[in-house]
Amino acid sequence: MTNIQTDKVLDAKGLACPMPIVKTKKTINELEPGQVLEIEATDKGSTADLKAWCENTGHQYIGTVHKGNVIHHFVRKGGEEIKEIQHPHLIDNEDLAKKLGSNEQIIILDVREPSEFAFNHIPGAISIPFGELDQRMSNLNKGAEMFVICRTGNRSDLAAQKLTQSGFEKVFNVVPGMTEWKGQTKSLIT
Repeated sequence: MTNIQTDKVLDAKGLACPMPIVKTKKTINELEPGQVLEIEATDKGSTADLKAWCENTGHQYIGTVHKGNVIHHFVRKGGEEIKEIQHPHLIDNEDLAKKLGSNEQIIILDVREPSEFAFNHIPGAISIPFGELDQRMSNLNKGAEMFVICRTGNRSDLAAQKLTQSGFEKVFNVVPGMTEWKGQTKSLIT
């Protein structure tokens, strides 16, 4: 691996979403604008998560280097005034459960990784991992009422923003997501 000069290294190995982002947010606040943070991660979803987070916060995602099982992300801290954008349309788990019970024509878009979806998802949900959303969003109905869900509401927030920017009009981020979902679930694991 080429030696890339960084100002700080964050060890996020062994952590799953949303923890690499949570730790990155905290650590980047310790840096001055222009300094570079290296995030060491093993979560395959961290690449798409960090790229989208940087895009929405004004930080620069420099790139990724894979070395063995470790993914090395490089992020340059942006200017002093960083305001994270959040998708304005939210729905909580309970209200989504009511919508499901009313038999309305809605789309549930699950943006978690395939392994997460396989173990536990809302029946009828469409699985498009966040990292594949750009390539697969053309398969979705832009006019449909869409509820985007992930494990905690972080990836789904970024996905909802991306869908809205691409012309989808009725997009809602489901919070707090599958970690606290008490409605019916289905598993692909037998």
